[in-house]
Amino acid sequence: MLLNFVINVSVIFVLIQEVTATSRHYVDRLFDPDPQKVLQGVIDMKNAVIGNNKQKANLIVLGAVPRLLYLLQQSSSSLELRTECAVVLGSLAMGTENNIKSLVDCHIIPALLQGLLCPDLIFIEACLRCLRTVFISPVTPVQLLYTDPTVIPHLMSLLSRSQRTQEYITQIFSHCCKTPEHQTVLFNHGAIQKIAPLLISPSYKVRMQALKCFSVLAYENTQVSMTLVNVLVDGELLSQVFVRMMQRDQPIEMQLTAAKCLTYMCRAGAIRTDDSCIVLKTLPCLVRMCSKEHLLEERVEGAETLAYLMEPDVELQRIASTTDHLVAMLADYFKYPSSVSAITDIKRLDHDLKHAHELRQAAFKLYASLGSNDEDIRKKPILESGVIELLCSLTQSDSPALRVNGIWALMNMAFQADQKVKMEIVRCLGTEQLFRLLSDPDTNVLMKTLGLLRNLLSTRPHIDQIMSSHGKQIMQAVTLILEAEHNIEVKEQTLCILANIADGNTAKELIMTNDDMLQKIKSYMQHSNVKLQLAATFCISNLIWNEEDGSQERQDKLREMGFVDVLHKLTLDSDSNLSDR
Repeated sequence: MLLNFVINVSVIFVLIQEVTATSRHYVDRLFDPDPQKVLQGVIDMKNAVIGNNKQKANLIVLGAVPRLLYLLQQSSSSLELRTECAVVLGSLAMGTENNIKSLVDCHIIPALLQGLLCPDLIFIEACLRCLRTVFISPVTPVQLLYTDPTVIPHLMSLLSRSQRTQEYITQIFSHCCKTPEHQTVLFNHGAIQKIAPLLISPSYKVRMQALKCFSVLAYENTQVSMTLVNVLVDGELLSQVFVRMMQRDQPIEMQLTAAKCLTYMCRAGAIRTDDSCIVLKTLPCLVRMCSKEHLLEERVEGAETLAYLMEPDVELQRIASTTDHLVAMLADYFKYPSSVSAITDIKRLDHDLKHAHELRQAAFKLYASLGSNDEDIRKKPILESGVIELLCSLTQSDSPALRVNGIWALMNMAFQADQKVKMEIVRCLGTEQLFRLLSDPDTNVLMKTLGLLRNLLSTRPHIDQIMSSHGKQIMQAVTLILEAEHNIEVKEQTLCILANIADGNTAKELIMTNDDMLQKIKSYMQHSNVKLQLAATFCISNLIWNEEDGSQERQDKLREMGFVDVLHKLTLDSDSNLSDR
């Protein structure tokens, strides 16, 4: 067995030596004094690295990149050699992120940008192709594109050279426009006027990259959006060009990106929310993107863009809620993947699980946006879709993030909701799970659960009904939290729940008949933290309100327990809010 192991190690070592020797041979040929042999060496290297990440890594480690960049920049090198060097560098850039880092560290970007000054189109295209590959990598600092102020205007001037220059340059712009400052630089150098005609290019790739450029330029940018709305492309308004690109016969990527452009223009105030291109075209397109016939990534992007579009507008929310069963479609976002065991490919499983999380996040955003301004719509995400059951099941997840998101969504749904919705939440969640969440070790989960309870216990009829059926358990949970070691925010939220209970007509008796709880309230009125003092004092204020039946008896009992003395002391407190209360 040991002999076999030694033989196997020896074989592996010999193979590594052979691979390294082969790679070394490629690099050595770059230093040959014969220019023709150098050219042939670069061409052979190009063929050797295609689809071979190991070979790419070896060549980088052995120092091929500095030599290739040297040959690329030498005016004495033939155009063919310089072009082949750019092609090989581009191929090396298509390897791993570590490859990209090595290329950037060798100052490939300034070398390639300098190469763009050459008049030869084939060489320019090779440099741009390599630059594109480098810049679309997440590890490349995009600021390198803006270091030299002459670069952007020169790239703009190259847009007219060929379809390839148009495709590569617009792709570089769309990946390197990350901040308002970047948007301004591109805008000031005439990006809109130069890129707009590319939207009707005969090349799909050019049209697509130009469209992506406009989506990043318009995002949260009023200046760009206001300019775009007046741009004509071959006699047609730009917004109408975007509308045509959203038609069902166009590729999904194009439909989605065009919808994003119009969404960003609308949110920036350049297009009215009641404009037909938004109501009849953009919104329905984004709703379509949410259906399960689309890829996971498309569904995520569609839902997030739709949420952003309608967030501030009630009418758009109302229209969306009745369009193509959107609410029911969103419920599917929580069910994916339906069967993990059915996916045997580990990479696919990892990909799908990642996007399943993104799907849920997108659905949360869209639910929040749908129900943010209108109670009727909120009752419709809630009651018709069965989403309450889904959210309640999320609160039982092993993942704290999913528990937080589930309970947070329920908390938002309960806010100012009618009694039917609240009772459905209590029924689906169940008192056992509710109180399990109130003892959750994750503080975020605990805070959101307290927020849910506070929203459930609002308005007197709701308070009285919930406390009549679950009062004993709720009072027990409140007691445990007030007695335990929790931060100020948790204690304050708990006292606010108690204040809500004290506001009920019949529910307040659960406090008044519990002397231990009254003593706790008195103790918190004398706490060193003003927030807790205020919240505790608010409880007493609700208990003794003069206009309610039994107020005199409650006042007498609290007077006997020494609350008047405590209140007198609080009137002298330096905090005006507390003394006024």
